[in-house]
Amino acid sequence: MTDTAALARRFVETLQRRDWEAWAALMTVDVVYEMPQTRERIAGREGYLEFNRTYPGEWELTPYVVIGDGTQAVVWFTWRLDGSEAGDAQAFFEFDDAGLITKVTDFWPEPYDPPARPEGLIERW
Repeated sequence: MTDTAALARRFVETLQRRDWEAWAALMTVDVVYEMPQTRERIAGREGYLEFNRTYPGEWELTPYVVIGDGTQAVVWFTWRLDGSEAGDAQAFFEFDDAGLITKVTDFWPEPYDPPARPEGLIERW
């Protein structure tokens, strides 16, 4: 059985370090990333990578709780933006049989208008 909790924790740790190669290796090429509060979706690892590389400001993620079973995991974390406490959030992960992440859904504290992004990176629904 895949240790999805350990993989989800590693996802957050590599993201926090901006270790893009290790972070991207945790996901399938066609991973889907969704943020329901802003109605944004990114399909594909390269777009998701670009989204994080270009996210405005200096952000930090600190996990509180990580829970996983054989196919899913959730991370409850706090985040800071430009040195200020920004709140708690949760990321839900789905995995394939090889232990790679196929989908990430982030739930942030409040709905918000997303920052401007490069053309064609994000699909809005």
